[in-house]
Amino acid sequence: MKKIFSFIIIILLGFYPKVSIAKSFGAKGFTLDNGMQVVVIPNTKVSAVSHMVWYKIGAVDEPLGKSGIAHFLEHLMFKGTTRYGKGEFSKTIAKSGGDDNAFTGYDYTAYFQNISRDKLELVMDMESDRMENLILDEKEVLTERDVILEERSARVDNKPSSVIAEQMRAALYRNHPYGTPLIGWRHEIAALTPEDAQNWYDKYYAPNNAVLVVSGDITEKELKPLAEKYYGKIKTKKTPQRIMVSEPTDNFAAINISLADEKVTRPEWSRYYIAPSLNTDEKGMTYPLVLLSYILAESDTGRLYQNLVVEQEIAVSVSGYYNDLQLGESFFGIYAIPSDKSNIEQIEKEIEKQIENIKQNGVTEDELKRAKNALIAETIYAREDLKTLAYLYGQMMATGVGMEYADNWEKNIEKVTAKQVQDAAMEVLQIDRSVTGYLTPKG
Repeated sequence: MKKIFSFIIIILLGFYPKVSIAKSFGAKGFTLDNGMQVVVIPNTKVSAVSHMVWYKIGAVDEPLGKSGIAHFLEHLMFKGTTRYGKGEFSKTIAKSGGDDNAFTGYDYTAYFQNISRDKLELVMDMESDRMENLILDEKEVLTERDVILEERSARVDNKPSSVIAEQMRAALYRNHPYGTPLIGWRHEIAALTPEDAQNWYDKYYAPNNAVLVVSGDITEKELKPLAEKYYGKIKTKKTPQRIMVSEPTDNFAAINISLADEKVTRPEWSRYYIAPSLNTDEKGMTYPLVLLSYILAESDTGRLYQNLVVEQEIAVSVSGYYNDLQLGESFFGIYAIPSDKSNIEQIEKEIEKQIENIKQNGVTEDELKRAKNALIAETIYAREDLKTLAYLYGQMMATGVGMEYADNWEKNIEKVTAKQVQDAAMEVLQIDRSVTGYLTPKG
């Protein structure tokens, strides 16, 4: 996830008049008697809604030896309930002119539907039903386990870029579940049982462990009775308290990981630096890091793209990553693919040169202003995109930063100084707190 609105936001470059996120979004929140949190983001310009249910449970909560169970249950949630048969959930949504899906993260699991306003009650009825009435047939569970193993083969095991990224995460997060693949390790997926899935569902899928987010043509006054009708009747559960371990940031050492594979046609270089998230930041670095990532690597106007791709033509692409919305430590990532006239060694040398320049000399006031304007302009797009808003608020609530994050985001970005960006670079972009990946063709 990138910057404030993650990877699903389109970046608008250049200047755009400032907007207040709180006033633009108009989000309201309340809590049902059973503990379920609810967020509504009204938008009367459309006759549609985006409906999401976020569970505060993800891969980070998986017990040792059970990696992949969170993602496994996400798949199984579409296998039917006492009221709806196998596959009927998605078929009903499609017949109603909508679409639905789900995704698993390290800190959460979420289910969403995008549909016309008049079908909202149908969606709420079905989603609340599978919160408490899921049927886990043994044959279906084992069949779906095979499907996930095939998914892992296609998306990870047979994809060199995914293999090295998986190994880099494992090396970066030495003492944290973030180092375990979201999909799970192959041998542990293969050992998951129907009982494992049932236990996960029974333990964590509860209204007091969930957040309902509805964005679109509905008001708080209209949503509240519907939320109470469909979700308010579900009983609470005594869910285990989340135990978060911290990733040590001292006594680290630079780690290099190399992978040569015949499927690789062009070399790739990447580096991850351990970095704070909003939940772990003790030095006020998250907002400066958001701006640093944009100035350095996340934009076509950024230093790395301009220097390596445009001016020297030694790279065909450069990108960056930093996500401040996590329960635990995040990471600051840089990726580059050398051009035919270059190689990984030259790319690495030039990137390190640009990083050192920022650490020693900082960023210019003009760079900082342009980055702030571009990031703030994203709120214009987010305001009009129902899915983006539902995703943003769901992620905020699921990671515990609350709605105040959006309310204060623009103010916090605006007050970042060039010195703070430089200090963040000095603190985070240290080679002995990084993992570097070298992906090359074999032979």
